[in-house]
Amino acid sequence: MAEPTIFKRIIDREIPAKIVYEDDLCLAFEDIHPAAPTHLIVIPKKEIASLDDLTEADEGGVGHVLVAIAKIAAALQLDGGYRVVTNCGKAAGQEVMHLHFHLLAGRPFGWPPG
Repeated sequence: MAEPTIFKRIIDREIPAKIVYEDDLCLAFEDIHPAAPTHLIVIPKKEIASLDDLTEADEGGVGHVLVAIAKIAAALQLDGGYRVVTNCGKAAGQEVMHLHFHLLAGRPFGWPPG
C-alpha cells in the first residue's frame, strides 16, 4: 500500500498547515515555498493523483474546487488578478501526486509561463 501524500496527511491533520479555506470537498492552505506574495494550494479532499486520473464522476468535485478558488480570490480581494496553475505529471513539475491547484497573486506574471 502506498504511503499517503503530504496533502492527504494535511487533510487528515497529521501534519500542520496554514489552512485558509475548507469545506466538505476541498481545502486551501499556504504554500510552504511561495512563488508569489499570495501562493495557496487548493486541493480536492478526494484523492485523485492528477488531471490524467479524472473521471466523469469527478466533474462535480473538481468544478466545486474551481468555484472555491474564485470564492477564495474574492475573499482575499485579489482584484488585480491572479493565476491558477496545475501541473500534470512529473515532467510538467508535479511533485505531489494529489491533484492540486496553485493560486498565485500579488506580482506580475509573464507569458508564456515556465
